[in-house]
Amino acid sequence: MKSRIEYRINTQIKNEVLEFIKKYELIKSGEKVVLGVSGGPDSIFMLDVLKNIKNDGNLNFDLVVAHVNHMIREEAVDDEQYVIEFCKKNNIECYTKRIDVLKYANNKKVGTEEAGRILRYEFFDEILKNTKANKIAIAHNKNDKAETIIMNLLRGTGLEGLKGIEPIRDNKYIRPILEIDREKIEEYCKYNNLNPRIDKTNFENTYTRNKVRNIIIPYIKQEFNPNIVDTINRLSDVVTEETIFLEKLTKKNFELLVIVNKNNEIVLHLNKFNELDIVIEKRIILYTITKLLGSNIGIEKIHIDDIIKLCKNNIGNKFLMPNKNIKILVKDKKIYFTKQ
Repeated sequence: MKSRIEYRINTQIKNEVLEFIKKYELIKSGEKVVLGVSGGPDSIFMLDVLKNIKNDGNLNFDLVVAHVNHMIREEAVDDEQYVIEFCKKNNIECYTKRIDVLKYANNKKVGTEEAGRILRYEFFDEILKNTKANKIAIAHNKNDKAETIIMNLLRGTGLEGLKGIEPIRDNKYIRPILEIDREKIEEYCKYNNLNPRIDKTNFENTYTRNKVRNIIIPYIKQEFNPNIVDTINRLSDVVTEETIFLEKLTKKNFELLVIVNKNNEIVLHLNKFNELDIVIEKRIILYTITKLLGSNIGIEKIHIDDIIKLCKNNIGNKFLMPNKNIKILVKDKKIYFTKQ
């Protein structure tokens, strides 16, 4: 018979992860999932729990592991070997790759963190394709989500930024342990003698995330709210619900406004657009641009305000180009969004 401690740490946590997966349909029966595993506590916890869920027969799926050695730290080779040995011991298919992240960052003139993220996801996508998998699992947890929201606040964010990290993105990238906090993860790893690798750079307050994790959150916990991580996650849940409602409202209004809807051009009814609430107008602009370009990256508040001003002035043949990829023209009582 299982002890209370084992039940709380193993069975209860496993059930929490399984319920979360089922709630958001992150993994469906018969699918294959690529797990991004660094060897740290979060990813090893995710791997071990998903392995147990699979072995218990609670969910019928296959899993493979993908590990990227960033070649930055001396210990990275040991991290790589740890992941290989863990997978070998548990009879799990494992793919590894060594990438010179610093060289890539210098060549592309991007930060080391961003370079690492880009290269990791490229490798995960490669393994997804080669193994004919369906999803890529990333080991973001409850604390990561709270940290992301604080970082977004510091940068200046709208509602989207307050959602933080979502359980699933593009119907491909999943976060099965997003509702498990770091304390539970570390307790699970310790109890089960998993001995995950510890990245010492996580304790260096060089990057913004590390400063939020190691300075801001502990300070808020001590001085204001010991449950700040849960509080921020509840805020995220509320914002997500309201955002879903606004997204539905935006789509409904877009369909009432649209005159032409082609791959390279979308035309909206100007007068009907100008009758809408400004909140929906802003969302329709972003929705339309995303529909044409696939994203609205680089479209800032100042661009949206200028587009709305252009529409309100209703002056013919005036146009804006918020970036080199799109042109917005007001003409003949219509708003033309044209891909360049």
